[in-house]
Amino acid sequence: MKILLTGITGQVGQELQDLLPSQGEIIGLGREKMDLAKPDSIAQVIEEIKPDVIVNASAYTAVDKAETEVELAQAINGEAPRMMAASATKLGAKLVHISTDYVFDGQKNTPYQEDDPTNPLGSYGKSKLAGEIGVAGSGANHVILRTAWVYGSRGHGNFVKTMLRLGKEREEIRVVADQVGSPSWSKDIAAAIVGLIESQAEGIYHFTNSGVASWYDLAVAIFEEAEKIGYPLKIQRVVPITTSEYPTPAKRPAYSVLSQKKITQVLGNYPNYWRHSLRKMLLELWEIEEKAK
Repeated sequence: MKILLTGITGQVGQELQDLLPSQGEIIGLGREKMDLAKPDSIAQVIEEIKPDVIVNASAYTAVDKAETEVELAQAINGEAPRMMAASATKLGAKLVHISTDYVFDGQKNTPYQEDDPTNPLGSYGKSKLAGEIGVAGSGANHVILRTAWVYGSRGHGNFVKTMLRLGKEREEIRVVADQVGSPSWSKDIAAAIVGLIESQAEGIYHFTNSGVASWYDLAVAIFEEAEKIGYPLKIQRVVPITTSEYPTPAKRPAYSVLSQKKITQVLGNYPNYWRHSLRKMLLELWEIEEKAK
C-alpha cells in the first residue's frame, strides 16, 4: 500500500511518519513539494504519485491570524482538501483528513456527536468546515477525523510549550478558565489514524484524549507535571480569568468536548486520559531538550 502524507513538519505529521510505515510505503510531502496555498498544483502531484491512501495532516492553524488571512486559510483548509478528495475519487484512493472541534459553536454542555449541527464562530472554523464539506461531498472513500487542543513534543509551538516558556520567565500567568475541551497528544492522534486505516473505517470520527479540562486546568497540570520532572520553573501562581478578560481576534467555543463513543467502538479501546498523555509528552520533550544540550 502506498500512502501519501502531507504536513510532515507538523505535530501530527511527524508522529505519523513514525507510525504509518507499519501500513505500507510512505511518501511524505512538505510545503516545498505540495503547497496547499496553491490548490491547483495538488492534482498534478497526486496523479504522479498515485497513492492508495492520502493522509492530510497539513492545515492552516493560526486561529486568530485567520481572521485577517481569510483567503489563505480558505485555500489551505477549505479548497486544498476538496482538491485532494477529487484526486482520490479519480484514483480510487482513500483520503484521511484531519479537522477540528472549532467547527462547533460551543453552545452545548454535553460532548459533541459526529452528526451534531456545525456552526463555526470564526474564519478558521469556517475554513475547516469548508474542507469537511468538500471531502464529504466528493464521492471519495474518506475519513474526517475531528480533534482538539493538539500539542506534541515535536513540530511547531503549542500551548504546552508556550506555558513552559512562560513558566520559566514569570512568577504569575493568567489563563482563561471558562473555555472547556479535551487536550490531545499528537502521538495519540497519529495512533488513532493508523487504527482507522487498519479498520477500513469511513465517515466522520471524533478523537481526543479522554477527560475534560479548561485552559486554566491544563496550565496548572503542565506546571505540576513539569516540576516533578525537574523543569526549571519560576512560576508561583496561575490565575484563572474569563474569556472577556483576554479578548482575541477570533471567537472560540466555550465548550468543545468531543464524544469518543463512535471511535472507541471502531478502535476497541478508550482514548488515554489527557493528563497521562501530558505526562508522557513532557518526559519526551525533556529527553529531546537534554539530548540537544
